[in-house]
Amino acid sequence: MNSKTEPREPGDDDAEMAPLLREPREGLPEVTSDADALAGVVAAVAAGSGPVAVDAERASGYRYGQRAYLVQLRREGSGSALIDPIACPDLSGLDEVVGDAEVVLHAAHQDLPCLSEVNLRPRRLFDTELAGRLLGYQRVGLGFMVERMLHVRLAKEHSAVDWSQRPLPEDWLRYAALDVEILIELRDALETELEEAGKLEWAREEFASVLAAPPKEPRADPWRRTSGIHRVRNQRSLAAVRELWYERDRIAQERDISPGRVLPDAAIVEAASTMPKNSTELNRIRQFGIKLARRYPGTWMKAIDRAREMAQADLPRPNAPGDGPPPVNRWADRAPEAARRLEAARATVTGIAEDVVMPTENLLLPDTVRRLAWAPPAAVDPDSVGAFLRERGAREWQIGLTSEPLATALRTAEEG
Repeated sequence: MNSKTEPREPGDDDAEMAPLLREPREGLPEVTSDADALAGVVAAVAAGSGPVAVDAERASGYRYGQRAYLVQLRREGSGSALIDPIACPDLSGLDEVVGDAEVVLHAAHQDLPCLSEVNLRPRRLFDTELAGRLLGYQRVGLGFMVERMLHVRLAKEHSAVDWSQRPLPEDWLRYAALDVEILIELRDALETELEEAGKLEWAREEFASVLAAPPKEPRADPWRRTSGIHRVRNQRSLAAVRELWYERDRIAQERDISPGRVLPDAAIVEAASTMPKNSTELNRIRQFGIKLARRYPGTWMKAIDRAREMAQADLPRPNAPGDGPPPVNRWADRAPEAARRLEAARATVTGIAEDVVMPTENLLLPDTVRRLAWAPPAAVDPDSVGAFLRERGAREWQIGLTSEPLATALRTAEEG
């Protein structure tokens, strides 16, 4: 295995030399927005051959949720297609003709949920971003990967626009079509590198794991993800964060708008910290003056008043309950033997990751390493460590690389 080969990173000279892709090779396709046009796309894809390049555009930061507002695809012999999933919300016919063909996505974990919502569910996957991570590339954005591997550049100025807008501007559509224009070529180049590095089977396991992953369970306390919540010092203020967060979420969902555009996180944290007693005090907080937030002063004050009057037993705990080990910074005092195991396990994983040239988190998830160090198997050996890793979702290639070295590291830490 050529695991020590360092991937080439593009330099400034490359950026100047690489030509910019400006136009899809067959021209910009019309947006598919009715049943007849969709039937034509389905027929074209069925007549094509080989992998199917797919991408989806969402309206993150503008709309509530992560639904797709444009789906792009391309296949050899089929050409490119742009589909409006708002006008054509059921792509099951397309899914049927794609069948077991390999679907090429970049950062598949981002697009698979919204593609599933429109009944497009790949059976086989090649994820170009994940392939880049396994090869040890430091930057794995699509633009960087295309420039690095294919020596052309993609314009990325429309990556964060509001794709829910209708009609979509032509330059946005051109950008979207170009994102799948060379995705299959990128896939082929990456597959060659994976095979040369001895990592192709690893990649196939990873791609299968991405497809098999169950939908994420809703967070028990999503309000605890409020940015800046660490500055909230007491339980009653935490209750205010919770009440304000849920009111904001309700309004955002009703209006189909990103929650941050209703009320910024900073406003929630500031109001929870100061606990204003009336609307006049509330309006002194600058962020409550944004267009949407100022429409709901009564809603915000009722949320704060509920927190102010809440019984002590109903106040949220400072830390969310969890099933994992405590924060690592407490280990040295609370469980020094676990701290020694963790130090040894982390060093072992880091060393293996350096040997095979990939990020440590792609070799083993940090949470898995922490859990192993905190509560290792009763009898530490390669088989028991492998079983532990497998139960936590590690793939066979990861277990093969790490179970024996980790078992040795844990035993050594115990003896020391």
